[in-house]
Amino acid sequence: MSTKIRKWLNQHKDEATDFLQKLVQEGSEQGNEFGVQQLVKKQLERLGLDVDYWIPDGDELINHRYFCATRTDFSKSPNVVGTWKGDGGGKSLVLNGHIDVVPPGDLKQWEHPPYSGYIEDGKMFGRGVTDMKGGNLALLLAIQCLKELNVSLKGDVLFHSVIEEESGGAGTLAAVLRGHTADAALVPEPTNMKIFPKQQGSIWFRLTVNGMSAHGGTRYEGVSAIEKSVHVIQAIQKLEYERNNRVEDPLYQNTPIPLPINIGKIEGGNWPSSVPDEVFIEGRIGVGPNESLESVKEEFEYAMCKIEDNWLQQHPVQVEWFGAQWLPGSIDLEHELMGILQKKYEEVVGEPAVIEASPWGTDGGLLTQVGNTPSIVFGPGVTAYAHYPNEYIELEKVFQAAEIFSLIIYEWCEGEGL
Repeated sequence: MSTKIRKWLNQHKDEATDFLQKLVQEGSEQGNEFGVQQLVKKQLERLGLDVDYWIPDGDELINHRYFCATRTDFSKSPNVVGTWKGDGGGKSLVLNGHIDVVPPGDLKQWEHPPYSGYIEDGKMFGRGVTDMKGGNLALLLAIQCLKELNVSLKGDVLFHSVIEEESGGAGTLAAVLRGHTADAALVPEPTNMKIFPKQQGSIWFRLTVNGMSAHGGTRYEGVSAIEKSVHVIQAIQKLEYERNNRVEDPLYQNTPIPLPINIGKIEGGNWPSSVPDEVFIEGRIGVGPNESLESVKEEFEYAMCKIEDNWLQQHPVQVEWFGAQWLPGSIDLEHELMGILQKKYEEVVGEPAVIEASPWGTDGGLLTQVGNTPSIVFGPGVTAYAHYPNEYIELEKVFQAAEIFSLIIYEWCEGEGL
């Protein structure tokens, strides 16, 4: 079985590389996913899958407790799900990948144009190639491989090509609410081929720190919101320490800060000779795999309320939860899919897999919590280069992942005929 799959993949590397290059060349930043989803749709149809292609309804999604996005108009951002219907009696599997990418940023920092799909020394470069079009291609290759080897399955395979993951998962939420769920799921985010059975969630926050304006020459008559922000930042640092000091999960032992609180933006003051009366602080707080968004919000808000400063006690920091959020997720380490993944990884790679917890959020949390589809994150991408200039993926890792996915699908969905 393994020999036939590997032989097929070796024979189709050039074709697969060309298709990945086409996916990368369709710069699918949010609001511009139409072109790349057309490529995916045609490929799924060519493979003979039942294709569900639709525009998510933002007006309906906005009422869901876990909806978050920077927009509600998805008219140029279709979702695509392809279903390989099994013969019945087997377990089903979701293969979930997001097709949206973050903007390339400063083009001067790129050695090659970000949407070129440039290939050199066995690597393909381009925005989104590691996060996560390379992983998506590995999934598609696994399906194509088994299809062309005339395999039949008892269980269903559902391939998700979803939008909007980079701002919180509206695409996967739409797919789940549409009924595209299964007994378990694989999410090939860029993990460097490590297995992540647990995924951190996160929430964005915005703080308003109030002061009292005065002339800079008599600043003692006012209260500087910037100076009061120092107390707020210290309280955030203290909370981060306390939260991480409670983490005992061995899957986080190699992560310096398992549950980080990142301050990403500070804005305040409007005149050098005036005491600033307002400061805005925006950031992100990590949510542990076994925590809820609600409990983390409560702990954060309480920490802001108890800051030991007379002014801030009388003028409390205002906390707002806004923008993106990612649900945490976790699968039992003894889950059958975990066992199959570890076994197939070792068969293909020749050594045991590294198992850790994800330091960032994925759509696996939504699949697990909303879709009741326990999810594992595992993919070929280079973690350190996701969202970075000169993002790249090692092509051989893509094919290695495709081989592992093929073997997993065959065993989990009870394949026959190979």
